[in-house]
Amino acid sequence: MAILGRIKKAKSFVDFLNRFKRKSEIKISDYLDINNITFLKAKTRNDAILELIDLLEKSKIVKEKQEFYKKIIEREKIVSTGIGMGVAIPHAKLETFDDFFIALGIQKEAKINWSSIDNLPVRVIFMIGGPDYRQNEYLKLLSKLTIAIKNDFLRRNILTATSKQQIKKYFNQF
Repeated sequence: MAILGRIKKAKSFVDFLNRFKRKSEIKISDYLDINNITFLKAKTRNDAILELIDLLEKSKIVKEKQEFYKKIIEREKIVSTGIGMGVAIPHAKLETFDDFFIALGIQKEAKINWSSIDNLPVRVIFMIGGPDYRQNEYLKLLSKLTIAIKNDFLRRNILTATSKQQIKKYFNQF
Protein backbone atom coordinates (compact mmCIF):
# COMPACT_ATOMS: atom_id res chain seq x y z
CA MET A 1 0.00 0.00 0.00
CA ALA A 2 2.77 2.47 0.86
CA ILE A 3 4.45 2.07 -2.53
CA LEU A 4 1.13 2.25 -4.39
CA GLY A 5 0.29 5.39 -2.44
CA ARG A 6 3.57 6.98 -3.51
CA ILE A 7 2.96 6.02 -7.14
CA LYS A 8 -0.59 7.43 -7.17
CA LYS A 9 0.42 10.71 -5.53
CA ALA A 10 3.47 11.34 -7.70
CA LYS A 11 3.06 14.28 -10.06
CA SER A 12 6.07 13.28 -12.15
CA PHE A 13 8.78 10.64 -12.29
CA VAL A 14 11.19 12.93 -10.39
CA ASP A 15 8.53 13.51 -7.74
CA PHE A 16 8.09 9.74 -7.48
CA LEU A 17 11.82 9.21 -6.95
CA ASN A 18 11.97 12.01 -4.37
CA ARG A 19 9.33 10.21 -2.34
CA PHE A 20 11.83 7.40 -1.78
CA LYS A 21 14.80 9.60 -0.94
CA ARG A 22 15.87 9.58 2.66
CA LYS A 23 16.92 12.88 4.08
CA SER A 24 20.19 12.42 5.89
CA GLU A 25 19.53 15.03 8.54
CA ILE A 26 16.29 16.74 9.33
CA LYS A 27 16.56 20.51 9.67
CA ILE A 28 13.64 22.41 11.15
CA SER A 29 14.48 25.44 9.01
CA ASP A 30 13.77 23.34 5.88
CA TYR A 31 10.15 22.88 6.98
CA LEU A 32 9.49 26.33 8.46
CA ASP A 33 8.68 28.88 5.76
CA ILE A 34 8.84 32.51 6.87
CA ASN A 35 5.30 33.02 5.54
CA ASN A 36 4.06 30.44 8.03
CA ILE A 37 5.29 32.31 11.09
CA THR A 38 2.86 34.64 12.83
CA PHE A 39 2.30 36.64 15.97
CA LEU A 40 -1.03 35.31 17.21
CA LYS A 41 -4.08 37.32 18.18
CA ALA A 42 -5.95 34.23 19.43
CA LYS A 43 -6.52 33.79 23.14
CA THR A 44 -7.90 30.23 23.13
CA ARG A 45 -6.50 26.89 21.95
CA ASN A 46 -9.07 26.38 19.19
CA ASP A 47 -8.75 29.97 17.95
CA ALA A 48 -4.95 29.63 17.82
CA ILE A 49 -5.28 26.39 15.85
CA LEU A 50 -7.68 28.05 13.41
CA GLU A 51 -5.44 31.10 13.05
CA LEU A 52 -2.47 28.89 12.12
CA ILE A 53 -4.57 26.81 9.70
CA ASP A 54 -5.82 30.04 8.05
CA LEU A 55 -2.20 31.09 7.62
CA LEU A 56 -1.38 27.72 6.00
CA GLU A 57 -4.43 28.02 3.75
CA LYS A 58 -3.29 31.48 2.57
CA SER A 59 0.12 30.07 1.65
CA LYS A 60 -1.68 27.26 -0.22
CA ILE A 61 -0.21 24.47 1.91
CA VAL A 62 -3.56 23.44 3.39
CA LYS A 63 -6.34 23.02 0.87
CA GLU A 64 -8.75 21.05 3.05
CA LYS A 65 -8.98 23.41 6.01
CA GLN A 66 -11.91 21.73 7.79
CA GLU A 67 -10.45 18.23 7.47
CA PHE A 68 -7.06 19.35 8.82
CA TYR A 69 -8.73 21.20 11.70
CA LYS A 70 -10.81 18.11 12.52
CA LYS A 71 -7.69 15.89 12.57
CA ILE A 72 -5.84 18.35 14.83
CA ILE A 73 -8.76 18.49 17.28
CA GLU A 74 -9.14 14.67 17.23
CA ARG A 75 -5.46 14.44 18.16
CA GLU A 76 -5.93 16.95 20.99
CA LYS A 77 -8.75 14.78 22.40
CA ILE A 78 -6.37 11.80 22.71
CA VAL A 79 -3.85 13.75 24.77
CA SER A 80 -2.95 17.43 24.84
CA THR A 81 -0.13 18.49 22.55
CA GLY A 82 0.88 21.06 25.15
CA ILE A 83 4.29 19.56 25.90
CA GLY A 84 5.26 21.98 28.66
CA MET A 85 7.60 24.98 28.88
CA GLY A 86 4.87 27.17 27.33
CA VAL A 87 4.94 25.17 24.08
CA ALA A 88 2.33 23.17 22.14
CA ILE A 89 2.86 21.04 19.04
CA PRO A 90 -0.53 20.31 17.46
CA HIS A 91 -0.08 17.96 14.53
CA ALA A 92 -1.93 15.86 11.98
CA LYS A 93 -1.18 13.87 8.86
CA LEU A 94 -3.36 13.62 5.77
CA GLU A 95 -3.06 11.59 2.58
CA THR A 96 -3.40 14.77 0.54
CA PHE A 97 -0.21 16.40 1.85
CA ASP A 98 2.87 15.99 -0.35
CA ASP A 99 5.45 17.00 2.22
CA PHE A 100 5.84 18.03 5.84
CA PHE A 101 5.52 21.62 7.00
CA ILE A 102 5.64 23.62 10.20
CA ALA A 103 3.68 26.74 11.07
CA LEU A 104 4.75 28.74 14.10
CA GLY A 105 2.49 30.97 16.16
CA ILE A 106 3.74 33.18 18.98
CA GLN A 107 1.33 34.73 21.47
CA LYS A 108 3.23 37.65 22.98
CA GLU A 109 0.50 39.16 25.12
CA ALA A 110 -1.84 36.49 26.44
CA LYS A 111 -1.21 32.99 27.66
CA ILE A 112 -3.32 30.24 26.13
CA ASN A 113 -4.80 27.48 28.27
CA TRP A 114 -3.83 24.25 26.47
CA SER A 115 -4.14 21.64 29.24
CA SER A 116 -0.40 21.15 28.96
CA ILE A 117 1.36 18.31 30.75
CA ASP A 118 2.95 20.79 33.17
CA ASN A 119 -0.36 22.70 33.55
CA LEU A 120 1.30 25.91 32.35
CA PRO A 121 -0.26 28.09 29.63
CA VAL A 122 1.11 28.12 26.09
CA ARG A 123 2.68 31.02 24.18
CA VAL A 124 4.58 29.21 21.42
CA ILE A 125 2.76 26.86 19.02
CA PHE A 126 4.41 24.71 16.38
CA MET A 127 1.84 23.16 14.06
CA ILE A 128 3.08 20.20 12.04
CA GLY A 129 1.34 18.62 9.09
CA GLY A 130 2.42 16.13 6.48
CA PRO A 131 1.68 12.97 4.53
CA ASP A 132 0.47 9.99 6.52
CA TYR A 133 2.69 7.48 4.70
CA ARG A 134 6.05 8.95 5.84
CA GLN A 135 5.97 8.10 9.53
CA ASN A 136 9.76 7.78 9.90
CA GLU A 137 10.43 11.30 8.63
CA TYR A 138 7.60 12.62 10.78
CA LEU A 139 9.10 11.11 13.94
CA LYS A 140 12.53 12.53 13.08
CA LEU A 141 11.05 16.00 12.57
CA LEU A 142 9.08 15.83 15.81
CA SER A 143 12.17 14.62 17.67
CA LYS A 144 14.34 17.41 16.23
CA LEU A 145 11.72 20.01 17.13
CA THR A 146 11.43 18.68 20.69
CA ILE A 147 15.20 18.90 21.14
CA ALA A 148 15.22 22.48 19.83
CA ILE A 149 12.37 23.53 22.11
CA LYS A 150 14.26 22.34 25.19
CA ASN A 151 16.80 25.08 24.45
CA ASP A 152 15.96 27.93 26.88
CA PHE A 153 17.86 30.46 24.75
CA LEU A 154 15.77 29.59 21.69
CA ARG A 155 12.45 29.76 23.55
CA ARG A 156 13.29 33.14 25.12
CA ASN A 157 14.44 34.55 21.80
CA ILE A 158 11.29 33.39 20.02
CA LEU A 159 9.17 35.21 22.60
CA THR A 160 11.18 38.44 22.40
CA ALA A 161 11.65 38.47 18.63
CA THR A 162 10.13 41.38 16.76
CA SER A 163 10.17 39.98 13.24
CA LYS A 164 9.54 36.76 11.35
CA GLN A 165 13.02 37.01 9.82
CA GLN A 166 14.58 37.04 13.27
CA ILE A 167 12.64 33.93 14.28
CA LYS A 168 13.50 32.06 11.08
CA LYS A 169 17.17 32.88 11.66
CA TYR A 170 17.08 31.25 15.11
CA PHE A 171 16.10 27.96 13.49
CA ASN A 172 18.98 27.91 11.01
CA GLN A 173 21.07 26.12 13.62
CA PHE A 174 18.43 23.41 14.15
